[in-house]
Amino acid sequence: MGLYILISVIVILVFYILFTYNSLTKSNNLVKEAFSTMDVYLKKRWDLIPNLLEVVKGYAKNENNVLEQLSSIRANSYNDMIMDKKININEQITQNLSKIMAISEKYPDLKASKNFLDLSKNLIQVEDEIANSRKYYNGTVRNYNNKIQMFPSNIVAKLLGFKEYNIFKTDEEEKINVKVNL
Repeated sequence: MGLYILISVIVILVFYILFTYNSLTKSNNLVKEAFSTMDVYLKKRWDLIPNLLEVVKGYAKNENNVLEQLSSIRANSYNDMIMDKKININEQITQNLSKIMAISEKYPDLKASKNFLDLSKNLIQVEDEIANSRKYYNGTVRNYNNKIQMFPSNIVAKLLGFKEYNIFKTDEEEKINVKVNL
């Protein structure tokens, strides 16, 4: 009788570990898929920046600090970055792009430039796509991280080497409305 109970407990434990492993793997794959979707839009924005910088440089000669920051951020190869690095770099890009849009308010000729208008329109569209994919990514990361952190699946996650992912955050500076002084 005791042997049957022991075997039953072992079978239940094995099934629980398999179920938890599969659940964690599925969640992990959803996070990777969500990041991959967002990564497409981040790369689009990454590729728009040099054109935007060139247009702004022609008009805003006194605003070199922001332009240099964006140029130095883009000095790295996007394709060689790991997921966390892409997230951190793109948070910095978002900060600087909002400054560029504020700069455009100071220069009516720049704001009226067809190239700038086209690039701004494309950038706004890409930013909307990034925002939507960021929500999905953060939601999948939240669900995955919950599974890793909650008992008893956290034990299986730790034993099998599942690691938490970082969410895509907005820093305090981004939350502040941009003030334009003309």
